Amino acid sequence: MSVYANARALRRGRSSELGRVYSITVVCYRRTPIFRQFQAARIVVSAMRELSSQTSTLCYVVMPDHVHWLMKLELNKPIEAYVQALKSCVTRKIHKKNLYAGKVWARGFHDRAIRRESEILPVARYIVMNPLRAGIVGRLGDYPHWDAVWL
Repeated sequence: MSVYANARALRRGRSSELGRVYSITVVCYRRTPIFRQFQAARIVVSAMRELSSQTSTLCYVVMPDHVHWLMKLELNKPIEAYVQALKSCVTRKIHKKNLYAGKVWARGFHDRAIRRESEILPVARYIVMNPLRAGIVGRLGDYPHWDAVWL
């Protein structure tokens, strides 16, 4: 199956529901650890903060080769619009600062609608604990590229 066919399959059946919370994962092209560079990771953090004016970002973590984002749709826009805004903003700024010259993002993204209120906090904990599980840091407080509304 081609990469394009895989991207189409990811979109099949996807819907965006106003007021719904979604867990979104966006991966770097070929899992290149672009965000291992501090400045590149901070560009993602800045973009996430910019997008928070359009939707409710509950939490996020920027890993070396991917981003996890828990957000609530506040405007009647599809999830794809937010992901595209994140990807284009980050790509533009990374290229402008000459931090990376190649393709930044893999095609598509993964999303999961959170159906029950009781699932939100466990999903948020899972997201922000990624740096610990990956062995990047020994304490979450030592990792600078995450945020959560519960702090």
